[in-house]
Amino acid sequence: MSLQYDLIALDVDGTLLTDDHVLTASIRETVQEAATRGAQIVLCTGRGPSGALPVMAELGLGGTIITHNGAVTINSEDRSVVHQFEMASDHLLSFVNYCREQAIHFDLNTAFEMMVESMTPEVEAMYGKFEAKPSIQDFRMGLPSGLVKFTVFGSKDKMDVVQAEWAGWPKHLHSIRSGDYFIDVHHAEANKGRALQQLAEIRGIDRSRILAIGNYYNDITMLQFAGMGIAMGNSPEDVKLAANAVARSNAEDGVARALREYAWS
Repeated sequence: MSLQYDLIALDVDGTLLTDDHVLTASIRETVQEAATRGAQIVLCTGRGPSGALPVMAELGLGGTIITHNGAVTINSEDRSVVHQFEMASDHLLSFVNYCREQAIHFDLNTAFEMMVESMTPEVEAMYGKFEAKPSIQDFRMGLPSGLVKFTVFGSKDKMDVVQAEWAGWPKHLHSIRSGDYFIDVHHAEANKGRALQQLAEIRGIDRSRILAIGNYYNDITMLQFAGMGIAMGNSPEDVKLAANAVARSNAEDGVARALREYAWS
């Protein structure tokens, strides 16, 4: 059987992992088989490197990881930065002030560091699920440099309100819903599709030879860039409409089934 794609881009949460953040044996073995057949496996996630590297290690693979929803691309072996989109700190102040006024939890991220102003047991438990370990810092004297992602966390209803309000804000930065309980803010040009395009150009891979699998709104640009974009069965309808095909859900080993059906024949 011949491999149909040279590069396979995989979202992590809601796609590669179950809702309990488990990598099943079936998915691990199938992704490893794709790599053995010659495919370059690239994780393409909203997580930072600290949360993404353990998943790559659990897969038993190395290589490139697109993190922070496309804002930072790194090499997993030496943790070097291939490319990153930095935000101007001044552009973020209105988002920070909004969250303080509305008592919404937020974190600030450089390529490898996550920072928060405060921590509650609920927030700490949430970070634990994503293998994230933020440091508590005081931002009242100014925001740090090198920022690539700003994330807010709250109830789905609260995030619905925030998403609607921020939709009309100036476009210096781009906000994207990365989960029911999360909204991420990035440089206006940073997204998974753009990062995947950059990586493909570096490696000389035509987009027709790329397969991508994802499940949420922050995956749409990636699914649209890839020659074969596959939405998970647990995806919102708009994500499914942006894809070439729909797989089974992340509770049904959807990634493994999709790779067997589309990646080789």
